[in-house]
Amino acid sequence: MATEALTLRAWLLSSDPKSRRQAHFGQAYRRWLALRRNPLALVGLAIVVGLIVIAALAPWIAPYSPVLQDLDNRLLPPSALHWMGTDDLGRDILSRILWGARITLTVVALVAVIVAPVGLAVGVLAGYFGGWVDAALMRITDIFMAFPRLILALAFVAALGPGIENAVIAIAITSWPPYARMARAETLTVRQSDFIAAARLLGASPLRILSGHIVPLCLSSLIVRVTLDMAGIILTAAGLGFLGLGAQPPSPEWGAMISAGRRYILDQWWVAAMPGLAILIVSLGFNLLGDGLRDVFDPKQK
Repeated sequence: MATEALTLRAWLLSSDPKSRRQAHFGQAYRRWLALRRNPLALVGLAIVVGLIVIAALAPWIAPYSPVLQDLDNRLLPPSALHWMGTDDLGRDILSRILWGARITLTVVALVAVIVAPVGLAVGVLAGYFGGWVDAALMRITDIFMAFPRLILALAFVAALGPGIENAVIAIAITSWPPYARMARAETLTVRQSDFIAAARLLGASPLRILSGHIVPLCLSSLIVRVTLDMAGIILTAAGLGFLGLGAQPPSPEWGAMISAGRRYILDQWWVAAMPGLAILIVSLGFNLLGDGLRDVFDPKQK
């Protein structure tokens, strides 16, 4: 078994890969080794993995129903029966936080799936073609970047109506411009490179050059930016929920839970503090992981 592990490690760390698959696996393994040397990044990775596990297992690990009311047990402090206390309707706060992880993870995943491809496409098209294409796309990007993200999201949600789906759309609409700027900058640095010129001489179409050469070079920066932006997405979603424009009651959304608990912040502090602590921990986890990934993908790192 040990011999097989050593053989696999030697195959992954080979300086002369025999196939593209070996090269890709070797690069991924080296990045994992670099990430493992950063303890804070591992803490962030553990928090993010924990969030995913909690969201997946919420129906089985939550001790109580997240929506069932019990007015006889309202506003109970943290205890052995209710580790994080109960809210003003007698619902167990721990159970609501565990179920709320599903909403948070869903919002983060949907926004990332929407904004990353849109921003990448706008950026590489503007950077590669230049001219009026670049001017038109970047002026649209500037218009979106001229407004604070939360204010613009509030405007879109007010127009679309409250709800978690509309909140995802509003956050996605307001979050893509930084990705477009980053992808454009990356494209401008490589579009005049020798290997791009060689691909043109061989008859490669612009679509082939963009998809096969430029987009893969932008993915590393895109992954890091997406991970670092997760905390901002969570805070924006929580802000919309706090204002009543996100997930609607009785959904256990963390921002809406803080909004419901703000009336009791002086005497029953746990009602608002516990979901706030959950937002803090998850946001910190994504930031720590993003910082670690930035160091791993930095070409200046040895």
